[in-house]
Amino acid sequence: MMTSTRGVWIVIAMLFALLLPAVAFGQGCALCYTQAANSGARLIQALRNGIVILILPPVSICVGAIALAYRRRDQFSPSDTTMEGSSGW
Repeated sequence: MMTSTRGVWIVIAMLFALLLPAVAFGQGCALCYTQAANSGARLIQALRNGIVILILPPVSICVGAIALAYRRRDQFSPSDTTMEGSSGW
């Protein structure tokens, strides 16, 4: 009962996130759009390069944290041999 209710809420949250309009994500800012549209091709290319440069550090940090967690996933779990030895069976 509890897991099915949780699954329903997850599906509802995912559908809500997919149905949000693009304006909610900030791409619809009229001032930013008109400034970028009125600028030259060099400034538009600089904005694109800036976006790529600014996205690289957070992505690198997230990928590094995931890789570190994956490599150390069994560090604190007891191994099978210690459990058998301590149970006395």
